[in-house]
Amino acid sequence: MTTPPTLPKSRQQLILAVLLLSSVLIWLDNTILSTTFETLADPVRGLGANPSQLQWATGSYTLVFATLMFTAGALGDRFGHRTVLATGMAIFAGSSIWAAYASDASQLIAARAVMGAGSALIMPATMAILTWTFSGPARATAIGIVSASAGVGIAAGPLLAGVLLDHFWWGSVFLVNVPIVVLALAGIATLIPNFRSPVPRPLDPAGLVLSISGLAALAYGLIRAGQVAAWTRTDVWAPIAAGLVLLAAFVLVELRSRQPSFDPRLLAQRVFGGGNLALGLLFFAITAVGFYGAFYLQGSRGFSPLEAGLASSPGAIGAMIGGPLGIRLVRKSSLRVVSAPALAVAGLAMGTFGFFGVDTPLPWIEIVMSVQGLAIGLVIGPVTATLMGTLPLERAGAGSAVTNTVRQTGSVIGIAVGGTIMSIAYRRGIDGPVQGLPDSVQDRMRTSAELARHAAAAINRPDLARAADDAFIHAMHVGTVWTMLIALSGAAVLAITMRPDRKTKVSEPDPVQALESATP
Repeated sequence: MTTPPTLPKSRQQLILAVLLLSSVLIWLDNTILSTTFETLADPVRGLGANPSQLQWATGSYTLVFATLMFTAGALGDRFGHRTVLATGMAIFAGSSIWAAYASDASQLIAARAVMGAGSALIMPATMAILTWTFSGPARATAIGIVSASAGVGIAAGPLLAGVLLDHFWWGSVFLVNVPIVVLALAGIATLIPNFRSPVPRPLDPAGLVLSISGLAALAYGLIRAGQVAAWTRTDVWAPIAAGLVLLAAFVLVELRSRQPSFDPRLLAQRVFGGGNLALGLLFFAITAVGFYGAFYLQGSRGFSPLEAGLASSPGAIGAMIGGPLGIRLVRKSSLRVVSAPALAVAGLAMGTFGFFGVDTPLPWIEIVMSVQGLAIGLVIGPVTATLMGTLPLERAGAGSAVTNTVRQTGSVIGIAVGGTIMSIAYRRGIDGPVQGLPDSVQDRMRTSAELARHAAAAINRPDLARAADDAFIHAMHVGTVWTMLIALSGAAVLAITMRPDRKTKVSEPDPVQALESATP
């Protein structure tokens, strides 16, 4: 099918409902895992995963998602977006079952990587089908509704994970994806035409291989640094250097391509490049602080998964409110005035974690999370709309691929660097209390605070459990300082790059026009 058919309004609404399921599924899975970290790290209730394995459980998913997404759009052009969407959903469901019954952390990491491949097929196909199904203001409304579904998934993920973990085993947080996929596949098969482009984009195998291998090597080196608590070892700096070289080669390949899947030239534009850099830094910070927060609430504070989900929900609610509020404020003022201060506030809120301890009153934590979530919402929605509004319609697909890839890359690096800083600081904090213990106990104590608590209980040493909590709190404080600085640097980038030119003012796009353009 090369031209969009005129579909009845009732069928358009049903298609939108199916696509909402696809979008909520991805965002739900993105947030549901963080609530499961503490359980997965538990050697009795979970897999006894160490921090680096948990970093890879998140990083493998995001890495494949980031690098395969811009190729998935070209697959939809060739084989039909319905086919690609259904394939992505099936892969996602199958790998969710694999993850649920993983017998060790390595299997979970592999399953999460395959889940990332499924998500990478789902995301661009969803947006492409919306573009073909709707037109004019209806298209903008539909894209806005699907974009808002991210807030639903972010808010519901921790709560759903809490309920499941309180009543079932940890694998249930992945099995919950399966009935959603079955329902969505039924709708895809019966409602959605197999839209495809009359002029398929070429595939980019060289770019795909270079981007995946480069990001994987970079992430491996960064995470390895946390495992060995050193940056000068060959198995740390060599993968980092190799990753940077491969990513540089990827950029060169894309620059020489006539139709690149990822167009680096767009990043040379001041507003588009600066805005994407700021978003990448923000997602770096969000992922890192989320990694700390999951262990803080359930580990050091002893919250149940449901209690942790409820405690973090104000942040998700704040983000849901901040998105549409930010777009309205930008229409009345400017992006620089609204989003640069908001990103600074988000960074300072993240830095506030540096004052949290095992006895910090819960209301203070929820206030900070609410402010942080609201500020993040004031940044992501308006900045994304403005970035897409700076591009002509024929470049919107390329711009969307760049923006989504930069976001996910920021998340990959955030989980790698954030987790590594926390691991190194924790080991240094626990070194003193474990001196004189048997080597086997010392190894467990140094691996993570979760394993340390179990080791302390096994030898009836509650003082060691308290030392592990103190070492983790210290590590969190160290990590949040760096996270705050990363977010504040993003605010500085926005303030600099979004300044109006002396001759021409930076145009603030109408949100409707921006949403119409924001399709891959």
